[in-house]
Amino acid sequence: MEITPIGRVRTCFGEKFAVPRQPGLCPSAWGELVFEKEFRSEEALRGLEGFSHVWLIFHFHQTADRGWSPTVRPPRLGGNQRVGVFASRSTFRPNGLGLSLVRLDGIDRECNEGPVLLLGGVDLVDGTPVFDVKPYLPYAEAPEGAEGGYAEEAPVRLELEGVEQLEGLSERDRRVIEEALSLDPRPAGARHEPGREHGVMICGQNVRFEIEGGICRIKGMDKGRVRD
Repeated sequence: MEITPIGRVRTCFGEKFAVPRQPGLCPSAWGELVFEKEFRSEEALRGLEGFSHVWLIFHFHQTADRGWSPTVRPPRLGGNQRVGVFASRSTFRPNGLGLSLVRLDGIDRECNEGPVLLLGGVDLVDGTPVFDVKPYLPYAEAPEGAEGGYAEEAPVRLELEGVEQLEGLSERDRRVIEEALSLDPRPAGARHEPGREHGVMICGQNVRFEIEGGICRIKGMDKGRVRD
């Protein structure tokens, strides 16, 4: 089977580092699904505005060339315990496919690239290819008594310090940065290096921060891409 992207998302996350590990954890995170020209059809979206959320089937395009592994180390288990890839949300999957439930904030029908889906609570890096969109059905897809295995509880959020460093940004951009950093975006290995300064591209800014003792301290920000 051959599948072709129907579009790509533009999001507030300029790189994979700091993208939330699940959708909805960063409610202010925004994105836009821009369809490829052949799929820019008003008819294809007829009735979609009645749904609050949509499923996106997408491609882990930044890691697909690294192949897959039958076992992985989930961050929720500290990166020390292995589970089967099919018992995880790992990016290193046989077909490199991802599934994300995002908020549908609207449909922009006036822009030159329209219609464009306006999305919220995204967990996708800028430029991610999308293969399909499906409406979320609450009666069928929120089963009573569902269990979450080793990821039953939501992640604990860090306390933030230095939020004054974000002055000058829009309220939305400040919320995105604060929500993303409170989730401790560091890979499991880096969590054994408290006090190390990191830099991450969010909302067009390189945000510098360090984490120690359950506190994330925002050190500053500047334009441009600076790798940690």
